[in-house]
Amino acid sequence: MQIIACYSNKGGVGKTATAVNLAFAYAASGRRTLLCDLDPQGASGFYFRVKPSEKLTEARFFEDADRFAQAIRGSDYDDLDILPANMGFRDFDLFLSRMKNSQSRLKKTLKAVRSDYDVVVLDCPPNISMLSENVFHAADAVVVPVIPTTLSQRTFEQLLEFFGDAGLSKERIHAFFSMVQSIKSLHGEIIAEMTGAHSERFMRATIPFASEIERMGLARAPVLATAPNSRAGRAYRSLFAEIDGRTKP
Repeated sequence: MQIIACYSNKGGVGKTATAVNLAFAYAASGRRTLLCDLDPQGASGFYFRVKPSEKLTEARFFEDADRFAQAIRGSDYDDLDILPANMGFRDFDLFLSRMKNSQSRLKKTLKAVRSDYDVVVLDCPPNISMLSENVFHAADAVVVPVIPTTLSQRTFEQLLEFFGDAGLSKERIHAFFSMVQSIKSLHGEIIAEMTGAHSERFMRATIPFASEIERMGLARAPVLATAPNSRAGRAYRSLFAEIDGRTKP
């Protein structure tokens, strides 16, 4: 079972849109896929019209495999299930801080469903915390959307520094540029600078700033389901193909 984390230590970069479309793409490729929403805001579940289980507390998430499995919901798409988040997930860090071997708890939790799924896609909250450390230890790949702005550049450098300090392999980081506007010269300049400095970490695929992505909240469905041949749809297909090529066993 592969674990693909969609993560950024900065909010508003298109992380959840990426997780939703990648999960759809994995399922469309014939792989049994679970989209696990770890963000208490629950946007991934909202996009798939799935209501969360309020009974899945932090203790049950990490210690009760049966409750974890019971909280998983089917979606409208073949081979794609959703574990929606609820507001109780905001206490994950506090709970993990009291556990032994806390860095490996998420990986242990996900092992409970490894016979049911080929791929688990994690939609992660935008911070560096004990939960994100769990994500970094569990994930086979950490997919990082980066807006080509100075602030996003700074937060990406912080992420690389954290991986180095924690002794984590930076090779698991697969970054790409998100919400790109080609008419902005600054975007072009930062893309050139960051790909020059971190050529091995950045993929070729980029996701444009596009109305189809903004409309996901209205359609409550992935772009790849509603507008697969749009500019954004083609971009997500390219992103999926590149990630799959980098990470497929």
